[in-house]
Amino acid sequence: MEIKYELKDKSQRRTEPLKPNEPLPFGVLRTDHMFIMDYEDGQWKNARIVPYGDIPIAPGATTLHYGQAIFEGVKAFQHDDGEIYTFRLDKNAQRMNRSADILCIPNIPEEIQIEAVHALIDIDRLWFPHQEGASLYIRPFIFATQDSLGVHPSSSYKFMVILSPSGPYYPAGFTKPIKLLITEKFHRAAPGGTGSSKAAGNYAASLKAGEFAKEFGASQVLYLDTTNIYIEEAGAMNHFHITREGDVVIPEFVDSVLRSITSESIIELADTLNINVTQKRVKIKEFIEAVKNKNITEAGGLGTAAVISPVGEYVFEDATSITVGNGEVGEVTKKIYEYYTGIQTGKVEAPKGWLQKVERRK
Repeated sequence: MEIKYELKDKSQRRTEPLKPNEPLPFGVLRTDHMFIMDYEDGQWKNARIVPYGDIPIAPGATTLHYGQAIFEGVKAFQHDDGEIYTFRLDKNAQRMNRSADILCIPNIPEEIQIEAVHALIDIDRLWFPHQEGASLYIRPFIFATQDSLGVHPSSSYKFMVILSPSGPYYPAGFTKPIKLLITEKFHRAAPGGTGSSKAAGNYAASLKAGEFAKEFGASQVLYLDTTNIYIEEAGAMNHFHITREGDVVIPEFVDSVLRSITSESIIELADTLNINVTQKRVKIKEFIEAVKNKNITEAGGLGTAAVISPVGEYVFEDATSITVGNGEVGEVTKKIYEYYTGIQTGKVEAPKGWLQKVERRK
C-alpha cells in the first residue's frame, strides 16, 4: 500500500517524549496526525497520513442516521530496547473484518490495516507516554459516508486511525476492584443482532445502563441475556470468574457477545499459566449462590482498555450486595494480569507473532 504523507511542519510537531509527570487520562490526548483511507467505486484507495483535525461529512451521511460504523481498540507498548511494539494487532484486524461483515461494510485486508497503524505510530512515536501503566491506545474505525437517506448499505466509507497516549482505564488502577450492578432492566444485545460486532451503536445502547449503574455506586452493569437466565458481559468487557479450585470460567461466545481478544489470549495461555480455562453458559442464579457460599472466589472483566478489571462486589437494585472472596484482588487474577501485561511490555517472552515491532520509516 502506498501511503501519502501530508505532515505538520516539524516546528509544530512534538520533538521530545511526554514527561513522566504529565496528566494522562485514558483516551483524552491525541497525537499530531491521523490515517485516512477512502472506499469509493468498489475499492479502498487514497491512503494518507495527515495532521489530526476535523473532517468534512455530509449531513445526510449514512453513519449519522443509521449508525453504520465499527471500530477497534488496540494497544502499543515501548519495551526496554526503546522500540514500540503493537500487541496482537492481527487479531484486531481480523475482528474488524468480522464486524464489517455483520454491518455490510467492505473488508480491508489485514496487512493493510496493520501497515496503516504502524505507519501512523512511527510518525508520532515521540507521543509514547513514559508512565507506569501507560500505553499508546490505538483506535481504528470505519464509517459510512454516502449522502443518502435510504435505508441500505452505504456505497462509500472512510477508514481512519487515531492515537491516544493513555494511562490506566480506571484511575485507581488494577489494585482497586470495581463494583458491578446485577439488574434485569438492561440488555447489551439480542441474538441475531450486532452483539458479536464492535459496532458503534452497541456502545450507544450501553450508555443508559452505565449511568443507571452509577446510581448504585457501580462502575457498570453485569449484562444478562434477553431471557435473564445467563451472564453475558461485564459492561464493555467479557466477564470471568474463578472457582475455589482455581478454574477460570468465561461465558461462551454466543452471537450476542463480543469476542474479547484478551479473553481469547488468556484461553491460549492456559497451559503456560498452568490454569484450567473453560467456556460455558453461566446461569446468574447459580453464579450468585456460588459467590455467596464462596465457591466462586474471584471475578472480573476482560478487555483491551482495562486488560483485567477485578470485581470485588456485585450490587442489586434493593441496595443489597454480595462480596467476591474477601473483596480484594485474588491470587489467580493477579497471576494472569502480571503475566499478560508482562508480555505486552516485553518483560515476559511473548508467544510467536503476538508482538510486532513498529519499524522506523520517517
